Amino acid sequence: MIGIITINYNQYQLTQKFLDSLKKIINNQKISVFIADFSSNYKMIKVNYPFPVYVKKEKNKGYAYGINLGLKYFRKQGINKFCILNNDVYFDKNFINEIEKSFLKFDIFGGKIYYAAGYEYHKNRYQKSDLGKIIWYTGGIIDWKNCLIIHRGVDEVDHGQYEKTEETEFITGCLICFNQKVIEKVGFWDERYFLYYEDADFCEKTKRKGFKLIYNPKIIIYHKNAQSTGGSGSTIHQQYQKKSQLLFGLKYAPFKTKIHLIKNYFLHK
Repeated sequence: MIGIITINYNQYQLTQKFLDSLKKIINNQKISVFIADFSSNYKMIKVNYPFPVYVKKEKNKGYAYGINLGLKYFRKQGINKFCILNNDVYFDKNFINEIEKSFLKFDIFGGKIYYAAGYEYHKNRYQKSDLGKIIWYTGGIIDWKNCLIIHRGVDEVDHGQYEKTEETEFITGCLICFNQKVIEKVGFWDERYFLYYEDADFCEKTKRKGFKLIYNPKIIIYHKNAQSTGGSGSTIHQQYQKKSQLLFGLKYAPFKTKIHLIKNYFLHK
């Protein structure tokens, strides 16, 4: 059994489409879904699916808090494999099969993420035939000098240039899978992060406990980028990015980078 965890924040249509997309690809695999519903205007989520769906209504205390709710719920259920996903995604037909195979080999891993067609950041850059093959994430790089998380391949058209299963520096919280062993050694997600960099923090803690982060290109999803924060580049997007970047940098970055982050944060606050 694989426990799938996602967060809903006033995005009921997206969450319902997320569940509908999962339903289309299920073929006797055993999964269970946990939804942390942090919406300000609560509505019912339809849960009539061929897999268990548990909805937990809570006050919004941030993304990491929601992930931890799901992890604790599934652990009580005896489930020891976890898959964290944004609710603004839909799935390749082989998604479940590929994460099942990966759990046999790896402790923590992610996959290839495309922009959903029409949700690209640079909308006028591509040919119509390219849509659905524009990369959002194919592995992660941490620029410690500037304390930035970089998605390898972002905004490139996929021509098969990132098809190697390999170790990576960062796995995005849009799609990250890990097992019970990771939780036992690393602990839960840091709830001081309300939004952004909580995934980078968890990855960094995991690496420092000796785990290898794996990118597997056969695991594929499509992402309607940053829907819960008004889209990439929105005011709320930038606000939480800066605050969380500072927290992450103060925990892990080199000393010179920490000084730069503090100055930059308060000068532009």
